[in-house]
Amino acid sequence: MAVPRGFKWSGGVLDQAYEKCGQVTSEYAKTFYLGTQLMTPAQAKAVWAVYVWCRRTDELVDGPNASKITPKALDRWEERLEALFDGKPYDELDAALTDTAAKFPLHIQPFRDMIEGMRMDLVKSRYETFDELYEYCYRVAGTVALMCMPIMGIEPTYKGQLEPVYRAALALGTANQLTNILRDVGEDAYQRNRIYVPLDELDKYGISEKELLTGLHAPTTGAMDDRWRNFMHFQITRARQYFTDAEGGVDLLAPQARWPVWSALILYRQILDAIEANDYDNFSKRAYVPKWRKMVSLPVAYTRALMPARRR
Repeated sequence: MAVPRGFKWSGGVLDQAYEKCGQVTSEYAKTFYLGTQLMTPAQAKAVWAVYVWCRRTDELVDGPNASKITPKALDRWEERLEALFDGKPYDELDAALTDTAAKFPLHIQPFRDMIEGMRMDLVKSRYETFDELYEYCYRVAGTVALMCMPIMGIEPTYKGQLEPVYRAALALGTANQLTNILRDVGEDAYQRNRIYVPLDELDKYGISEKELLTGLHAPTTGAMDDRWRNFMHFQITRARQYFTDAEGGVDLLAPQARWPVWSALILYRQILDAIEANDYDNFSKRAYVPKWRKMVSLPVAYTRALMPARRR
């Protein structure tokens, strides 16, 4: 996309816009931001711009004014999206994404699809099956992987089909969103009356919707119910498989992108370990990865990035 001559955001103003995007990313997505510190400056700024647009989109349905958001408000947000891809951003944060779209071959469709995911959140608070949940995961997270792929770039020596690379990117987006869902079960239930884990799978493990909404702690000991432990073990195993499915695609990214993406993959996957360490209690405890463990993981990711599986 070529930025039109009338594009008024440039120089210091545009630098300030990117800096603000970086600050927002650092504040609200610490693990993600850590990965961007390993990218080239141009890539990092572009990814910040994408993240901020995604966060602002998510805030429409999950933020402080979510109760006032209507389908028409999302229609207007989509019109703003069309405008910024047409070189007519509404504000400085939109301008950062307009500039990013001019420098990298971004496609508008994943952005549109994410807005569709927000429309789902307006009308849907339960998911009967994993197939339904997978569609949601694509729209709110798989789309992010597709947005970032043109920024990351492909290994120059790779001459194969691009489908495996994009399929792996979608797997990583799905894995990240499943991890978010498992980490935030209690918060989603208590604060938003939302259940993202599939209802038919809850039923398979003998867990009712009412039990999930109140928390599955034993009334006398406060320990987690064995049914919940077994259910969570199944969910975590599936999320880990999506991370595994994503690994081959990371090796096909451009060299400068592999380390940050491997870092993000490894760090995010450790949230699943933290859920297990909390005895699967995602009702009263929040799973997180301590900073020391994040720092220890970076050399591991660096080694993995230098040694793609196809060359080992």
